[in-house]
Amino acid sequence: MNITFRWYGKDNDTVSLEQVKQIPGVKGIVWALHQKPVGEVWEKEEIKKEIEYIQSFGFHTDVVESVNVHESIKLGNEDRMMYIEKYKETIRNLSEAGVKVICYNFMPIFDWTRTEMFHPLEDGSTALFYEKAKVDTLDPQELIRTVAEASDLTLPGWEPEKMEQISELFEAYKSINEDQLWANLEIFLKEILPVAEACGIKMAIHPDDPPWSIFGLPRIITGESSYEKLIAISDSTSNAFTMCTGSMGANPENDMVQVAKKYAYRAPFSHIRNVKIYENGDFVETSHYTQDGSINVQGVVEELNKQNYTGYVRPDHGRHIWGEVCRPGYGLYDRALGIMYLLGLWDAYEASKVGKQS
Repeated sequence: MNITFRWYGKDNDTVSLEQVKQIPGVKGIVWALHQKPVGEVWEKEEIKKEIEYIQSFGFHTDVVESVNVHESIKLGNEDRMMYIEKYKETIRNLSEAGVKVICYNFMPIFDWTRTEMFHPLEDGSTALFYEKAKVDTLDPQELIRTVAEASDLTLPGWEPEKMEQISELFEAYKSINEDQLWANLEIFLKEILPVAEACGIKMAIHPDDPPWSIFGLPRIITGESSYEKLIAISDSTSNAFTMCTGSMGANPENDMVQVAKKYAYRAPFSHIRNVKIYENGDFVETSHYTQDGSINVQGVVEELNKQNYTGYVRPDHGRHIWGEVCRPGYGLYDRALGIMYLLGLWDAYEASKVGKQS
């Protein structure tokens, strides 16, 4: 288990790499060129500048999250091949810089959806919250305002230039159903996977967050059947998954221990976090501690340990605790606590193996 920490850049994060370096066990930084417009080529010099800064603190830069996919590719527009070719060039440039995994997603318009960025919890902390009834009746423009007002920092998937085109995008997606979105994903994968495989890069698709349709938009990476469909598209070693316990696990029908058992071998990158799911379909993000939520985090780590998982793992969204002012879900303190919990579980399972052998 290779512990990593997501970081948004020197002038784009409340957390510094000096602080991350003080968290025991962190080997790498999960990074991206967050200021780069979606669809543009990541140039070699700007990649080099970013990774050299990160590596100067002793971290590896093996994982990029995310190289976002342009909406034209998802919609199957006439200009999609231009954007696919740019994507291929970015893959090649990242490979030259030593990147091994690229996390991406294929969610229409919104990369993730929450109705409240700082929902109060009983212990006095706050966390990201999803209220199903509100999403079912909400005007997307109201949700955009909620997200925009939550932070002055960039929020992946909510790029201002994309939000300015929201009406046009919703109109365009009226003609796209799940089958068509799958077809567009298949075209994208069959174009980029040979390049990724030649470059030694795993393309690890992230599940939809949440894993069901919102605002009438199609969602396709939602559970085990989605993984089977992806494998059927291509058996390339570069056709991989990002296993996210909080995203896929927000649907209680997805048993994340079983998902880990069956698909960890195809998941070079894992996000481990916890959510508490309510009967009405709401969910709130909690600490990583298993007993605080509905996801069996303990069981997931145990399963990864059984498989001697060597993939990259990061704590995912954390609560906002101890008065920290930060990007929603991405403070320092609770993610650091999450890392220590994951490492504690891992160490306990490793010690158990030794005990059984002796």
